[in-house]
Amino acid sequence: MGNLKVTMTDVEGATQTFDDVEEGMSLMELGKLHGVAGIMGDCGGGCACATCHVYVAEDWFAKVGEPDDIEFAMLDMVADVMKDNSRLGCQIKMSPELDGIEVTVAPASSY
Repeated sequence: MGNLKVTMTDVEGATQTFDDVEEGMSLMELGKLHGVAGIMGDCGGGCACATCHVYVAEDWFAKVGEPDDIEFAMLDMVADVMKDNSRLGCQIKMSPELDGIEVTVAPASSY
């Protein structure tokens, strides 16, 4: 079992903390596994949709980093709910550096 910690707040405002996350698991996979409201992962993690859009807590964003061009193009499709700290959960893989990360699931876009 993993021992990395993630705190997710879903689209309904409920916060869950997971403290047994495996290294290498994406935030999208974690959200789907635990039925986190708002994490759909329709494309299966291929960075081809924005149904795992999360807001990374400001103090974690520097560790996560900016989205690449492909991810940014997907986020641009949901520009009405995109923020400076937006990322796709499928593109954030857990590592020891991200132990304790906090994210909030973005509301569904109107696209």
